Amino acid sequence: MANEPQNIRGLFLSAERARQELSSSYETSSPTYQENLITAIATYEECLKLAEQVSLFSPNETLEDVASSDLQYMAINYHLAELVQKVFSTDISIRKSNLLQARGLYERFLKLLDSYDLLDKAGSNLFEAYTDDKDNFSTASTRDAAARRDAKITRFREEKELKRKLEYLQQHPKLAEQDDQVVRELNLTNLAFITHQTFQTLESIAQELHIISLAPPTPTYDQNGPTPDGRQDGRNKDKYSERLDGQLAGLRYSGPILSSDGKPMRPFTLLDSRQTLTKNVFRPDHSLPTMTIDEYLEEEKRRGGMIEGGGPQSEVRPEPDEDNLVLADEETMKQRAWDEYVEANPKGSGNTLNRG
Repeated sequence: MANEPQNIRGLFLSAERARQELSSSYETSSPTYQENLITAIATYEECLKLAEQVSLFSPNETLEDVASSDLQYMAINYHLAELVQKVFSTDISIRKSNLLQARGLYERFLKLLDSYDLLDKAGSNLFEAYTDDKDNFSTASTRDAAARRDAKITRFREEKELKRKLEYLQQHPKLAEQDDQVVRELNLTNLAFITHQTFQTLESIAQELHIISLAPPTPTYDQNGPTPDGRQDGRNKDKYSERLDGQLAGLRYSGPILSSDGKPMRPFTLLDSRQTLTKNVFRPDHSLPTMTIDEYLEEEKRRGGMIEGGGPQSEVRPEPDEDNLVLADEETMKQRAWDEYVEANPKGSGNTLNRG
């Protein structure tokens, strides 16, 4: 019995090191990350099993009965839930199962703290609200936007102060070595900080589970057999689409996107001017034509901006119509007038400035 707490301590330290290594990695979907993640989860689970075997925490105890060094083990369920959420899967059903498992672990963590009166008044109210309605849990009012903003700001300031205090205690480990009270304060501050994180995560889980519940069902047909339309290629172009916001077997989403209290009612895509600007990044820096040359010429003719005639065609004179006597007389009179003008104004008669 005396060696079991030491085993718990060793397992907990190993699990903490594995968790910290995972937190410094950004490739969360890589096979290596997922393998290390499963190993860390298994270590925390073994640590939790040992803690239950030795009855490390009992409902008959008070907070004063718990040793300062044992307070850190109260966070096992929290860290385990945090890691379970990071398990990667493209299967919606597996993702939903992981979220429900993580939510159950967060709930066990809060129940343990509540049994030792470690939840303050605000935390107790939030835990009661979560117990009453897990699927629609929110850390602030969903109807009053101003109250919701104020609550978010207050919790942010509280978390910021707890984080500052926690970092100070962690940066001065010698204080903890010399004083047991410093160790106790460090562990209690850490529990208060992750309690804030727990309520925010429970709100996110409730929202994600709601969105998953609105996702279309996965088509159930044999991969090697015929598809619903009788083809073998596994794709029905008329009724099947892999888009979540599309249709599946004739199913379409309709109705409002958000409910009256701000909850999403169906999958949707956010569009804004930023996406529009992104599409125009690689477009030409000059204005592109909006009509063809022929369309432009027709428009100019319609507006009277073009004068027809001129060019080689203007030298081609039409053949006179000998049967039209009126046009023949007009052409004869025009030619006589021109001849008289030429006789009256010989070439060069108008240039008298430079004559000697």
